[in-house]
Amino acid sequence: MEIHEIRAFLAVAEELHFGRAAQRLHMAQPPLSRTIRQLEKGLGATLFERSTRSVRLTEAGRALVEPARAILDAVRLAEMAVTAAGRGRTGRVRIGFAGSSSHHLVGRWAKLVRRTHPGIEFVLAGSSYASEVVNRLAEGTLDIGIVRLLFFPPGIASRVVAREDLVIGLPREHRLTGRTSLRLDELADEPWVMLPAEPGSMLRELLLRLAHDAGFTPRIVQSAPDSLSLAALVSADVGCTLTVSSVAQHVVNPEVVFVPLEGQPPIDVRLVWREDDTSPALAEVLRLSEEALPTPGAGSS
Repeated sequence: MEIHEIRAFLAVAEELHFGRAAQRLHMAQPPLSRTIRQLEKGLGATLFERSTRSVRLTEAGRALVEPARAILDAVRLAEMAVTAAGRGRTGRVRIGFAGSSSHHLVGRWAKLVRRTHPGIEFVLAGSSYASEVVNRLAEGTLDIGIVRLLFFPPGIASRVVAREDLVIGLPREHRLTGRTSLRLDELADEPWVMLPAEPGSMLRELLLRLAHDAGFTPRIVQSAPDSLSLAALVSADVGCTLTVSSVAQHVVNPEVVFVPLEGQPPIDVRLVWREDDTSPALAEVLRLSEEALPTPGAGSS
């Protein structure tokens, strides 16, 4: 059976009149009659009893009505799905993000996607390091990421979605916790706890660079895999740490005090994706990101 034959059959079955069915289908009556005869021949059954005064469904015709409607419903659903996918209304977008401090950004964005585009599957994939997110973007196992990185490889597009200040995490009883800000050279003799020395561990690399500029080499006594673990080490008086203001806002530990670091520009948090990715769903998710995560200062005078 062809789709046009199914449509013709249903028109006649519902109108029980070839002339009205032809008008409904915007075609002449003779081609409609030929289509019905062709369908009957293909099925090996008579679907209509015809006379000069009436058209009636046969038993075979009545049996075909509901399956025919189901076929046309399935065709319409398929057409709608293709149209929706082409417009970015459905699809799958995989997002990677580095660190627990990005959770609030991802959550705000995911909530908007779910509310406005329920057909898009927004798959969350947390990661320890920004470099891992960028590598997975390049490999095609992620579609988009939220990262803090100083440099990006070719082929990666980005947009700033937040700016964070550098802060020092200190044990609550530390001699410097009462300060409103700190210079890094004031901590030259302190022990430090940082993320592991992995490629792309931006804060650890930044500490080494800033300390070098301040005239000392930081004594890193222990590493931890994430911000929560670092806060636990700081609270245990193992050492101080360099982190960002979002960690201070979202990692709650009453035994840790965060003090702003003087003289350093904010760190950009960026949305990153492949420049050559043409996915309509990704394009729609990126459009929604401009509402959920606007670039700081965009549109301000």
